[in-house]
Amino acid sequence: MSSARLFVLGELARRGPMHGHQIRRVAQLDHVDRWTNIKPGSLYGALQRMETEGLVRRVCTEQEGGRPPRTVYEITKEGRHELVVQRMSALREARLSPDPIDLALGHVADMTEDAVRSALEDRRASLTHQHQEMCHLREEADPYLTAMEKMIFEHTLRRLRLEIDWHDELLDQLPTLVAAPSRTAEE
Repeated sequence: MSSARLFVLGELARRGPMHGHQIRRVAQLDHVDRWTNIKPGSLYGALQRMETEGLVRRVCTEQEGGRPPRTVYEITKEGRHELVVQRMSALREARLSPDPIDLALGHVADMTEDAVRSALEDRRASLTHQHQEMCHLREEADPYLTAMEKMIFEHTLRRLRLEIDWHDELLDQLPTLVAAPSRTAEE
């Protein structure tokens, strides 16, 4: 399942023909980088790959004033089929992406507790900031959100809250965890 592919195909199916800048703008306005693994700038490449695969096709090229020409794309029949496949895959599959913190925590034996604590406190502060931003964003958007969009926000907020709670527990137990002996290669 490709998040970028699902997003582009979904927007073209929902909104009709669009050029890459319009698709990117929708991604920016929806803040997809905050609740998906999509980077708005990567959508151009995804769009070009999908054109090569026959999932989207060029409709025309537009040029407004002195701006560069923009190619307008629409979803094809094959693209609509791919959208169904991508959407069903995303709805059925449960994936928890590995977090590099787990690997890093397994390799802190040569660090001081203070250094580990400082890094974890910074990370917790970052998560708290993200949670606050998302709460603010939801509050601003709330009057315009559908019931489904409210549930999507809730999913992100709960995941962030759980991460913050886990960090609190980790920080509380850190003295014991750092003091515990680590395994050696011979074990």
